[in-house]
Amino acid sequence: MYHRAVRLLLASASPRRADLLRAAGIPFDTCPADVDERPLAGESARDYVTRLALEKARAVCRDLGNIVLGADTTVVLDGRVLGKPEHPDDAARMLQGLSGRTHEVLTGVAVKHGGLEFVDVACTRVRFLPLTQEEIAWYVASGEPEGKAGAYAAQGLASRFVERIEGSYSNVVGLPVSLVYQLLRQVGWRQEASGGPAGGQAAAAR
Repeated sequence: MYHRAVRLLLASASPRRADLLRAAGIPFDTCPADVDERPLAGESARDYVTRLALEKARAVCRDLGNIVLGADTTVVLDGRVLGKPEHPDDAARMLQGLSGRTHEVLTGVAVKHGGLEFVDVACTRVRFLPLTQEEIAWYVASGEPEGKAGAYAAQGLASRFVERIEGSYSNVVGLPVSLVYQLLRQVGWRQEASGGPAGGQAAAAR
């Protein structure tokens, strides 16, 4: 059973993931993990997000009484991982590749509680409208692609480019909430009947 003495730690500094958990009424504290996010040679996209989700969860799991949630999201086009753009030209290149095509958004989710570890991957298919060079230049100039996997934010200005989504919308934003909830239940997490405000204050442990 989950009690207030057991904290759920979100191993991420992403404000989008925090917002999604709050919207679902899941109390948590943030405790960002510091891991190397570079893909390994020959690593598939699914293996990549699975590995990073687990590494993030393990990196902050110091108190065995806590439940730790790790997640990693990437965009995949033609089997290639599109990470966060390194500069504006890189963002423009990614967006040109996504233009008028369907790509996948994968999020690895890992939940760790003591010796229990559960991990799974959510996959959502996203189709973009064909984009003009002017539209790409405008979007890159907005600054929104910075720090975003695949160089776009479906919940932001790029929503105008998204023609269709097949699967979890919250996954595209950065955290498949339904999958998170399923994994939390597997490690014994239970919502208290009284509910209570969702957390999100930075943990002082790091």
